[in-house]
Amino acid sequence: MTEPIYEPRDMAWIEKGVLSIEWNDGHKAIYPVRYLRQQCPCAACVDEWSGARRLRPDDVPLLIMLQDVQSVGRYALQFTWSDGHDTGIYSYALLRRLCQCEVCQPVKPVEQRSRRLL
Repeated sequence: MTEPIYEPRDMAWIEKGVLSIEWNDGHKAIYPVRYLRQQCPCAACVDEWSGARRLRPDDVPLLIMLQDVQSVGRYALQFTWSDGHDTGIYSYALLRRLCQCEVCQPVKPVEQRSRRLL
């Protein structure tokens, strides 16, 4: 059985710091931008060999901003963040798994408090 192929159709801000992506199947996904930054899949944030997360949630500033979004082929998005980080390539499949809407994540994890404001 093949996995469905997801592609974004539209992106919009639904509130300050929360990005929405509408997918080709009609699903409207919700992504708090700080959560997206915390889930960066790049080699600096995730150990390439073990898969262990190197980036601790409280290392991401509370006031993180999404500065730019670029398409990577027809399979991913690359974000540029206000902390200067821009190497993470978020596949569409990963983004679908990271969705924080009520359907995808009915029970939300408790967000850890950051010691960093900026």
